[in-house]
Formats: sequence, C-alpha cells, structure tokens
Amino acid sequence: MKRLHIHVGVDDLERSIGFYSTLFGAEPTLTRDDYAKWMLDDPRVNFAISSGNAHKGVEHLGIQVEDAQELGEVFARLKAADRPLVEEGQTTCCYARSEKSWVADPQGVMWEAFLTTGESTVYGDTPDLAALSPGAADGACCAPALAPDAPRCCA
Repeated sequence: MKRLHIHVGVDDLERSIGFYSTLFGAEPTLTRDDYAKWMLDDPRVNFAISSGNAHKGVEHLGIQVEDAQELGEVFARLKAADRPLVEEGQTTCCYARSEKSWVADPQGVMWEAFLTTGESTVYGDTPDLAALSPGAADGACCAPALAPDAPRCCA
C-alpha cells in the first residue's frame, strides 16, 4: 500500500514539532537535531519537517511504496507522464536508505517515488536535479526548492 510523503522546511524545529504533534495527535516516529518525521496511518502519510538549509514551506512531495513491485508501478507512471526524470537509485536521504527517482510536474513541483530500505545515522545527500525544473539546483534537503518565480499558495 502506498503512502503520500510531504516534506516541509521550517524555521523553528522544536516549535514545529509541538504544533504537528498536536495537529496529528501523535509524537514523531523519528527526531534528530534538524529533522522530524511522523509515519501516520490516518491519514496514511509520511510527513517530515527539517530546519537549517531547508526551503521554508513545502519542499517536495512523494509517493512512498512498500516493495519493489510497487516502486516499479509508480516509476512506470512517472515515465508515462513524459517529463524529465532523475533515476537516483540507491541513496541516503532524511536519515533513511532508499531507492528513488524524481520528477517535476509542469509547474516545477518536485515529486519523488521511493522505497525505504533501512535507517541511517546521517541525513544524506542532495541529488543533482537541475535538469528537472528551473531553479532546481538551488535546493537544500533531498529535493530542490521551486524556481523563484514559481507560483505559490498564499505568497
């Protein structure tokens, strides 16, 4: 069963952990000095926040899968969307080891499709996704920030 992934950049990690813990009615399943994650079942979402160099607000979205077959299915849909892809493969990101690919929608919103294969003691690397969207090379975290002129809600 697939799970929606949302990653948000925040200014104040502790304050944001308090807010989201109250909102979700649950404590994070993982916390680090610069990161927190909730693996929620209702709604079924992997919600993560990070501070530091992260773009503030929604950084990227994703679809987390539970096995290699689901990853293949989602990857096939990414390819069928006829957008440039970055096949990152095995990587470490957000204190987890995973296999992933990236695509940007027509507005430049970054999406990842990934299978988590284990935990990590380090945050990980940022892939080079400049070919996917204008401004993509300027990002922090695991995905790039939107282009400066990209439309944003509530700007």
